[in-house]
Amino acid sequence: MKTANQHPLEKIFKSRIAIIDGAMGTTIRTYGMKEADIRGERFKDSTKDLLNNGDLFSLTQPKMICDIHRRFLEAGADIIETNTFGATSITQSEFFVDDPREHGGRKDPEFYQKIIDDPMLNNLAWEINEQSSRQCREWADRVANETGRQRFVAGAIGPLTVSLSNSPDADDAGFRVVTFDQVKNAYMQQVRALIAGGSDLLLVETIFDSLNAKAALVAIREVFDQDGFTANNKELPVMISAAVGRGGETLISAQTTEAFWNAVKHVKPLSVGLNCSLGPDLMYPFLDELATKADVAISCYPNAGLPNPLSETGFDLGPQDMARYLGDFARAGLINIAGGCCGNTPEHIAAIAKALEGQPPRQLVRQIERAA
Repeated sequence: MKTANQHPLEKIFKSRIAIIDGAMGTTIRTYGMKEADIRGERFKDSTKDLLNNGDLFSLTQPKMICDIHRRFLEAGADIIETNTFGATSITQSEFFVDDPREHGGRKDPEFYQKIIDDPMLNNLAWEINEQSSRQCREWADRVANETGRQRFVAGAIGPLTVSLSNSPDADDAGFRVVTFDQVKNAYMQQVRALIAGGSDLLLVETIFDSLNAKAALVAIREVFDQDGFTANNKELPVMISAAVGRGGETLISAQTTEAFWNAVKHVKPLSVGLNCSLGPDLMYPFLDELATKADVAISCYPNAGLPNPLSETGFDLGPQDMARYLGDFARAGLINIAGGCCGNTPEHIAAIAKALEGQPPRQLVRQIERAA
């Protein structure tokens, strides 16, 4: 899905390590928002709690979301992500549709077909994606104009609350609550809205179910093929990032790091990498393996250690800790893109950016082969 002409980020990868932003959810929590804040006037009568639906803040608290984007950009981020991790009709249904299991029913493809066809959920998902993309676009361009350094908007495409790989029914291994086409269609709508809002890139991230990710990648391909609806008449570059467990396997589909790369490399992404998952220390060997196998740029934005409810951010590692670990990754020649996931605030990203300043980027495998 790469364009024939070199993308500006590819030029950056040759000269330095690019910085991606940190955790939207973690940073939102530092603003002390309450249930009434996320509801606003528009969603005041919703029957389910909405506070954990962080994507909705793009509609009800846009000033806060824009302030977070500004802070990450001023911390040194080259790439900021849209606040759309759960902005599909499927995931939004968790907050707006009664769970049939509470009434003796079950979630199944028939239930999710109603979700896919629901006009309210479709309109809401589109609005969140488009507006969040526009908010990122405004601030990326504003800071770029102020600093003379181009910034990029990555349309964030998250993993969903359902799995295509596993059955939730221990007595029926073949059962799936949702079909591949239903997941693909939900992702297609998200992709179209992210493009409409002005995203530069599409980031399929925090992949713990490789088949869900495959549906997202097929959705991107079909949107490109069907719409001709791309930036500057070119396909948007695609970034891919997986979450892995202690054995280096995607958490639900259990693909090893190498198997994951083999499953997605046909897409010819701009980058592939690891995010979320474990702390940076535990992620190191799997990142090392991926950097050895992949012939594209490598991204890494781990959690700030392991969860710790006694910590201010909910995670163990502070800014200087993350800076030290990411600095080690850079000195080992493993990364082209670095940042943070859960637990990483703008202060973490600023420390990471400072630690990586002047560090050479990983040399791409294909460049090494050509030189040999």
